[in-house]
Amino acid sequence: MAGVNQQEIADRLGLSKATVSRCFTNHAGISAVTRAKVFQLAAELGYTHLESRSKKAQKKAKRKPTNFSVLICTDTDEYFRKDYESPGEQILAGVSEYAQLNNAQVDVHFIPPDVTGIDDPAFKKIKGLKDRQSRGIFLIYPFPSPIIDELSVRFPLISLIDQVQQHSIDCVDVDHFDGISTVVDHLVEQGHERIGFYTRAYPVDASWSFRRYSAFLEKMARLKLKVAQKDTIGIYPRTFPDVAKGIEEAAERTRLGVTAWVCAADHQAYDLINDFKKRGLKIPRDISVTGFDGIQQPGATSSLTTIKIPFRSIGMTGAERLATRIRKRFGEKQHIYIAGDLREGKSVGPPKA
Repeated sequence: MAGVNQQEIADRLGLSKATVSRCFTNHAGISAVTRAKVFQLAAELGYTHLESRSKKAQKKAKRKPTNFSVLICTDTDEYFRKDYESPGEQILAGVSEYAQLNNAQVDVHFIPPDVTGIDDPAFKKIKGLKDRQSRGIFLIYPFPSPIIDELSVRFPLISLIDQVQQHSIDCVDVDHFDGISTVVDHLVEQGHERIGFYTRAYPVDASWSFRRYSAFLEKMARLKLKVAQKDTIGIYPRTFPDVAKGIEEAAERTRLGVTAWVCAADHQAYDLINDFKKRGLKIPRDISVTGFDGIQQPGATSSLTTIKIPFRSIGMTGAERLATRIRKRFGEKQHIYIAGDLREGKSVGPPKA
């Protein structure tokens, strides 16, 4: 967007221009959450603060800052949807907190899911990558493998989510098995035995969805509870052409005896609950539903039982790991998993007699 400046960012967020300016200069008085919101909107509008910093301002810095680029693979409409706060925003708050404490500069860019290589215009316009101002890169959300392969040979790279079939880059993520194991145990304690798994397809394969599905199967096997193939929805071979078809199938499986659904993410659980309510089903009297993320839906009348992911901690830990990777470019790769916590809501109860 041509002509974007800090005043426009300030006006859209209801902040002063001074506050926006201080976000880009690591002022200690600005919260990590505010910084994250400013960085996100700057990325959406195409404003790059690395370009805006004057040479005079750079000379005044006590030490040369480290520049990090955050790449978020998503449609901006999905990321900024009003009915659900994006997990990426909370991860970004952790990254920005580290940046403020360590004199690092962060620029944020959204990459459309249909982009398959770094020769795409979406990448070419990122000045920090083009002229190597960026010392390292964070990836938020799954990226196509060709992009990861190309970036990893040019920059130190940290993924803040497991990437499908990518074990050669550092990763900081939630402990998927621990989280799924915890919600299944909670359902079993309530008396559930026939438990289904619900997810949906995404433009780029969602690695976290696969991780949570495999964790679900392992946990159910450990408990010696059978999982009928038809009680798993949204993952091969039980995929559906759109979200509505998948939810319709979940409603049918509920009618045929499923008493609880483990959803791979909170937004999936909210979609499921909203549809079930339209069909006259009571939550949790008729069917129990769990999520995975821990982000309360704005305006929700009842809370969701879910795993609260420590997004901010993931962002902070990822930033620390990227700083280490910059110092030791070719050291051993690490995958760091941080456990989430069970947040009991009102979406789980005993199975209907």
